[in-house]
Amino acid sequence: MPARETWATRLGFILAAVGSAVGLGNIWRFPFLTGEAGGAAFLVVYLLFVGVIGLPVLLVEFVIGRRSERNPVNAFERLGKPGWTFAGAIGALAGFIILSYYSVVGGWVLQYVIDSFTGAYFADPEGHFAATATGTNAVLFHALFMGLVAGIVALGIRNGLERAAKLMVPSVIVLLVILAGYGATLSDASEAYAYYLAPDFGEISANLFSIIPDAAGQAFFTLSLGMGVMITYASYLGEDRNLLTDGLTVVVIDTAIAFLAGLVVFPFLFAQNVDPGEGGAGTVFIGLADAFAGIPAGSLVGAVFYIMLAIAALTSAFSILEVIVSFLIDNFGVDRKTGTIAIAAVLFVLGIPTALDLTYLDAYDLLANNILLILGGLLLSLFVGWVYADGALDELNRGRGSDGAFAAFWIWTVRLVVPIVLVVTLALGVSGYIEFLNEAFF
Repeated sequence: MPARETWATRLGFILAAVGSAVGLGNIWRFPFLTGEAGGAAFLVVYLLFVGVIGLPVLLVEFVIGRRSERNPVNAFERLGKPGWTFAGAIGALAGFIILSYYSVVGGWVLQYVIDSFTGAYFADPEGHFAATATGTNAVLFHALFMGLVAGIVALGIRNGLERAAKLMVPSVIVLLVILAGYGATLSDASEAYAYYLAPDFGEISANLFSIIPDAAGQAFFTLSLGMGVMITYASYLGEDRNLLTDGLTVVVIDTAIAFLAGLVVFPFLFAQNVDPGEGGAGTVFIGLADAFAGIPAGSLVGAVFYIMLAIAALTSAFSILEVIVSFLIDNFGVDRKTGTIAIAAVLFVLGIPTALDLTYLDAYDLLANNILLILGGLLLSLFVGWVYADGALDELNRGRGSDGAFAAFWIWTVRLVVPIVLVVTLALGVSGYIEFLNEAFF
């Protein structure tokens, strides 16, 4: 079996973890969910989930990954608890499902990068998206996106994932800042900021139980939680790293980028009187395409936006594919390139239904994000809090600058607060998914 790879630098790990977290979830999924939930009301609940649940669960995954030095499926056997292997398998399954449709959406982005330079979507944004999102072109660009992802992952941790992250993540941040600055100059930007940043707490109270599943799913999706990514990435970490510091860094940067994405998207939508609550998964394609058509230098601004979105989409896709490739390497000693190509091919086939019918995107998305990711996070938290607490505390307290007092607070949060919140969230997610299936398929 080949020697296990490691990150070359702490910066490389941080940027790769941030790159996993910063992707379509922040810039494609976050704005349309925020719009559907009425703006600032969703933002408040989402931020609460990130701080109260997201960070503790991220540390749960870091602890399991570094302690075991294995992928999420094999980690529990390495920790001496093979009966919990199913917990890691659920996360890996969620990531598998997510990447199958994520690649299709990534293909849309690649098409829009090209179309921005030709202005192809200006005349009829809604019709153009309908033609882009499904059919032969969608399948072909889904294949192209998956091929790009596989190409980087096949190069390995240091030469592929780490090098790509060091180049691509800063690029996303710089481009988002430029676009947010431009958005601030648009007409009605102040109204967009009020919609996005001024919460109506009465609205939050009235709609809390409808907001919770999407906000929780979004928090887990953007932080790459519950799908084994952070377990896998932490498995390549050295023992001297401070997990709390690294976890806080990832959460802060990821959340800041999601927040910044709202400062980009909503001013553009409001400038063209586009309702942020309309468009669903097509919001950043239909609504923003319409907005770009009506502003000065819209073609250039659109190109910059979709290039940035493509970079972000790729960095997240790398991490999900790495989980599955890592499993093959750890268990069967498969050559990285061979394993990567084989898994990418399977994921391409699994994603074809989404490329032909958008109903499958909603079906996959709700199942993976509102149910499987939450279930995965719940099981991992129960394992660390009640089954492996001593080992987890020992692991969290390793590394320079570790804080024993925080570790004690963290373990009780993982034992009590996280499970209670996630059980309620999971129940709401299952209920919503059953309702969706009845409406969509029956």
